[in-house]
Amino acid sequence: MKRVVAALILKGDRLLACQRTRHQPMPLKWEFPGGKIEEGEQPRDAMRRELEEELGIVAEVGVEVARIVHEYPRGGSVELRFFEVRNYDGELENRIFREIRWVTRQELLELDFLEADRGLVKDLAAGKIL
Repeated sequence: MKRVVAALILKGDRLLACQRTRHQPMPLKWEFPGGKIEEGEQPRDAMRRELEEELGIVAEVGVEVARIVHEYPRGGSVELRFFEVRNYDGELENRIFREIRWVTRQELLELDFLEADRGLVKDLAAGKIL
């Protein structure tokens, strides 16, 4: 099982959503920034590393707000851990995505998110999380 971390980065009443490029697996799908936990790495350390690599920020990683195990129809499973990020140092820099966008909770529902993220997106939009 692949272990992954993702950040729910908040700025006021908005969250940061990121769109994959055409050349990544599951092209043009939207997701929250993050990535794989390396062997021997702690989830919060992975979260800090991924945010620095993808967005050029040094994040203050908050609480884990959700953990999801998702089985993809064509095989393969992933354990996703979502962390709250309310504070970070540096300016956001889009280093790997097609697009990054600050969106309201309701606007999240208009984006074509990865299948594994859709339940969490619905909970965020409904105000059940954060």
